[in-house]
Amino acid sequence: MKKIRILLLLLFVQTYAVANINDTTQQKIIWKFDLDREIDAVAARIVSKNISAAEQKNADYILMRLNTYGGALDAADSIRTRILNCTIPVIVFIDNQAASAGALISIACDSIYMHSGGSIGAATVVDQNGQVLPDKYQSFMRSMMRATAEAHGKKTIYKDDKAIEVWHRNPQIAEAMVDQTIYIKGVVDSGKILTFTTQEAIANNYCEGNAENINQVLEKANITNYQILEYKPTAADGIINFLLSPIVQALLIMLMFGGIYFELQTPGVGFPLCAAAFGAVLYFAPLYVEGLAENWEIIVFVIGIILLLVEIFVLPGWGIAGISGIILIVVGLTMSLIDNNVFHYEGGFDLKVVIKPLALVITSVLMSGIGIIYFGKKVLSSRLLNISLQTELGANEGFVSVETAEKSFVGISGITITPLNPSGKVMVENDVYTAIAEYGFIEKGETIIITRFETGQLYCEKKKTE
Repeated sequence: MKKIRILLLLLFVQTYAVANINDTTQQKIIWKFDLDREIDAVAARIVSKNISAAEQKNADYILMRLNTYGGALDAADSIRTRILNCTIPVIVFIDNQAASAGALISIACDSIYMHSGGSIGAATVVDQNGQVLPDKYQSFMRSMMRATAEAHGKKTIYKDDKAIEVWHRNPQIAEAMVDQTIYIKGVVDSGKILTFTTQEAIANNYCEGNAENINQVLEKANITNYQILEYKPTAADGIINFLLSPIVQALLIMLMFGGIYFELQTPGVGFPLCAAAFGAVLYFAPLYVEGLAENWEIIVFVIGIILLLVEIFVLPGWGIAGISGIILIVVGLTMSLIDNNVFHYEGGFDLKVVIKPLALVITSVLMSGIGIIYFGKKVLSSRLLNISLQTELGANEGFVSVETAEKSFVGISGITITPLNPSGKVMVENDVYTAIAEYGFIEKGETIIITRFETGQLYCEKKKTE
């Protein structure tokens, strides 16, 4: 009986040992991707997609090769929040530069490795021309850099046989990358924005080591027996990334406003309205798919369009509906460009992240207005929109000017093709004109008679039935 117990014990020990050997020989999964571009909505999408894919594959580590000179603050905050909330350890390999927004993203990672000649820092908030913005714009960035460094917690070191707790990443150093007034003895002088070289970052615990390639990064991180997986972009990814480009978004906004304007000028044609709707779908669809545009933001935009139409067709001249509509349209377009999570930070609410998206929307609207003024007359005079072409033909050839023709309309009947409240569109002799009702409002489809022509404007009244 004793021998049987000994044999069973030996069998258990052998089985346990074999199981442990199998565990130690199991390959670790490294999910690798590159972020070698400006930090913007596309960059945020790349990071989010790769982290999600790594989580689905149950990866042991995520390895990001980074090289950037910075970019948009809201996109950088979205990336750093995604990294901080990731349950998989994230290793960043700074292959060259991690400036500005790149520094924030790097500090969010669990481990930092840098290529020889690389740098990290210089996270001051600047405008489009590279000029440093006032201190109120730096406050949010300082707090974000500090909080990101603090998120890695403290570690215990021993000095003179005493245990001392120190920050894994010194928050004051992170702030010094933004604020030139911060002085840290032996690290940075007052009046200078902090930027670390590879060796300086290692010396100040902002880099775990120097590496020349991915294999060296994994070697210095003590990761062996691994397989590297990478995300393969699809055709849909390429289309969405293209539509998320700020230039494309600006063009789509211009298409929306231009289409709405020309449809109002030529009601019933349909093509401008279809173009505007197409632009709206291409603008909101990728933002909605990526979780940036929420239902309420799209609803705000639609309500804005409705109020603008009410101002034009129902309550012309009042102004309240039109102004409210324009404001809601701008709000809907702007908010759809922003990750809503960035507004709630350390219990606060900061509007600084709205500046760049708002500037994009307003600039696009203004450019649309300029385009409408410049091209409007040419487009409206083309036969494509059922208006006579601008051609210099004399009266001796059987043609008269538009002004002469419109003066000759006095006393002629027509039909309203939109309500006159008091202005709208009427059809006279198979052509569409803008007209103003002499008295009250006139419904769509009513027969009218032209009463006068003054200062380039037709006036009419409802034709009395006999």
